[in-house]
Amino acid sequence: MSVSTNLRAVTTYRLKEMKERGEKITMLTAYDYTMARIMDEAGIDAILVGDSAANVIAGYQTTVPMTLENMIYHGKAVSRAVKRALVVVDLPFGTYQGNSKMALASAIQIMKETEADAVKLEGGAEIIESVQRILCAGIPVMGHLGLTPQSINKYGTYTVRAKEKEEADKLFEDAILLEKTGCFSIVLEKIPSALGKRVAERLRIPIIGIGGGRHVDGQVLVSYDMLGITGEFSPRFLRRYANLREIMDASFRQYIEDVKSRDFPNESEEY
Repeated sequence: MSVSTNLRAVTTYRLKEMKERGEKITMLTAYDYTMARIMDEAGIDAILVGDSAANVIAGYQTTVPMTLENMIYHGKAVSRAVKRALVVVDLPFGTYQGNSKMALASAIQIMKETEADAVKLEGGAEIIESVQRILCAGIPVMGHLGLTPQSINKYGTYTVRAKEKEEADKLFEDAILLEKTGCFSIVLEKIPSALGKRVAERLRIPIIGIGGGRHVDGQVLVSYDMLGITGEFSPRFLRRYANLREIMDASFRQYIEDVKSRDFPNESEEY
């Protein structure tokens, strides 16, 4: 399968075209200018400015503490770096649940201040009014079903979601509802592969998996996890493409040794 040229900017419409021709969609998280620039130049299709920054950047145990201001800060940095990829920013916990007017105001603020391309919300029928208001303003919305980290205090566990028929059927109906309402794509997190396949085959919009199996239309991973910078988080769906934690540790130790031993800087490294 051919890979999309790096010369064309990725849009929500282009993602749909990729699904229609069977080209898998690639997505990773980024939270800063440097990482986003490297990803974009490598040819990533979409970049998620995820509220997972709470975990890998800020050191929180959950994503709940992230604020709108936090997300705007990271979104600005990423958008400044990107020339091709579609940039999606998470709406953080408390900015859209139960208050559609707040949801619209939050989405508008993110779009105006970060110059991102879209926002992402977690949930189905329970947040549909917020989705509708945001879409009415012309802001593209990516949905998120399955394991929804912002609701971790409700579930109390990060276990696989929708294993039972009742929850699986609700997820399926929520996915159909999100598409019907106007979402351009949906992320499915940590659900059975068969359910991911069922949703991807039923819906016309791209379905992006993070632990959603191999039958969906694309994949997203947290960059710090797939690069091996974080070491504690090891779910089944995570493939580590590098062990940067080990490389960084060795580099830091060598730097410390070189400075302590007066080897750095040497004469050639002076002015």
